[in-house]
Amino acid sequence: MARTILYTYKGEDKELTFSYQKHLNIHEAVAEAEGIDISAFLAMEQQIEAISDTKAVRNYRDNHFRKLGFDKITLKQKENRGVGKKDQ
Repeated sequence: MARTILYTYKGEDKELTFSYQKHLNIHEAVAEAEGIDISAFLAMEQQIEAISDTKAVRNYRDNHFRKLGFDKITLKQKENRGVGKKDQ
């Protein structure tokens, strides 16, 4: 099921449709949408994962994407609809 990513890139708020079938995480999706090659970042992230904890990886990721110009990257809240309710 596709979700929506809300993010801010260089001061501009944007939305992007996201699916785990195409990207491993939301950071890869927004980087691709903005045309940014993050292959070196992904290699370094794997090395950090191998020797450190989750918090260190998250801090590295957040700092790197802040340097690239991203201020906020988050998934949009799902709408809670009652049973039998459909999009119209």
